Amino acid sequence: MIPEFGNPELDGLKFPQDDPLVITLITGNCPIKRVLVDNGASIDILFHDTFLRIRYTNFQLTYSNAPIDGFNGVECQVEGAIQLLVTVGEEPREVTQMLNFQVVNVASTYNAIIGRIEIYAFKAVPLTYHMALKFPTGNSVGEEKGDQNMA
Repeated sequence: MIPEFGNPELDGLKFPQDDPLVITLITGNCPIKRVLVDNGASIDILFHDTFLRIRYTNFQLTYSNAPIDGFNGVECQVEGAIQLLVTVGEEPREVTQMLNFQVVNVASTYNAIIGRIEIYAFKAVPLTYHMALKFPTGNSVGEEKGDQNMA
C-alpha cells in the first residue's frame, strides 16, 4: 500500500514554508506535543522534563551509559531508556507500537524526537512539504498532520 499525496494535504498550510515536521504522539492517554520527526536521527529521544510531566520516574528507566552526540555539537549522557506504547493517528486510522526512547536531561524546544527507528516501526513516510506523516493501517492510510505553529 503506497500512500497518495496531493494538493488536499496542502490545505491550511502557510506558504512559503520550510518548517520542520512537528507532530503530537499519544502514550497511554497522554498526548506529547512538539515531537520533532527527524529522519536523520538514529534513535528516539524523550527529554527528561517531558518524561517527568507524563508521570514517569527515574526508577522506571533502564540503565544506559551510552552518550549521545549531536546536541549543539556537545556530547550528552543518557539518563536511561524506557519502552513506551505510542499511538500515532486517529481512529479508525491509527497505529500503536512499543518504542524505545533514550531519556536525556538537556534543554530543548521539543518534547521528544523520533528518528528512523520509529519511522520504520510505523512504516511511515514523513513529508515535510506536506507537513504530514503517513503510514499504513488496517483501515487504509493513516495520517498525523504536522503543526506549523508548534514548529
